[in-house]
Amino acid sequence: MSFEPLQRTVPPLALVDVTKRYESGGGAVTALSHVDFAVESGEVVAVVGPSGSGKSTMLNVLGLLDEPTEGSVELRGETTAGLSEAERTDARRESLGFVFQDFHLLPTLSAVENVRLPTAFLPDDVTDRAHELLELVGLGDRLDHTPDELSGGQKQRVAIARALINEPDVLLADEPTGNLDRDTGTAILEESRRIADEAGVGVVAVTHDDLVTEYADRTVELVDGVLRDV
Repeated sequence: MSFEPLQRTVPPLALVDVTKRYESGGGAVTALSHVDFAVESGEVVAVVGPSGSGKSTMLNVLGLLDEPTEGSVELRGETTAGLSEAERTDARRESLGFVFQDFHLLPTLSAVENVRLPTAFLPDDVTDRAHELLELVGLGDRLDHTPDELSGGQKQRVAIARALINEPDVLLADEPTGNLDRDTGTAILEESRRIADEAGVGVVAVTHDDLVTEYADRTVELVDGVLRDV
């Protein structure tokens, strides 16, 4: 009897034995300790834990905004160690999308202009794709509205569309429901779940909101820099 070899997929984003230390007035502080983590394509992972547990540090390291003291960050199985700052910027643009709690929309730009913003220095015109993404998140009738003309939930939808403009492998979300009421937060999470399922985008959401965990495939917890499954 013969067996087909087991096919293993390479996760789009992973931390391999990552430790992150910061120097402070009282000496070194360990924010992450030997963290192993991976998000699969189409998977939604919630990262929970008390304040000061290392969640923001983990998100920054995953997003290539900060470098680990030890261990490595891998994109599609390739280490990012040794990349120059320009190469790290390119890797972020090509592989990662960011959704922030405070939306970070430019107030003088329309919804479609905010979505197009990450591509401002690229030669291709992505206006059509920006329109499609705003349609995808239910804002096809708000293309020309500025942030002041949008509700909190609509602003977050614009932020999600903007994060998807470069067709990332993974969305990294920092408290995606933090400034939203429960009904609006639920709608945003349903949108994120649909994007993961239909587009195969991995989603990592750092959160204090138990609602997020209801839409996640799995939940992991950081306590004093140590990661564990919940």
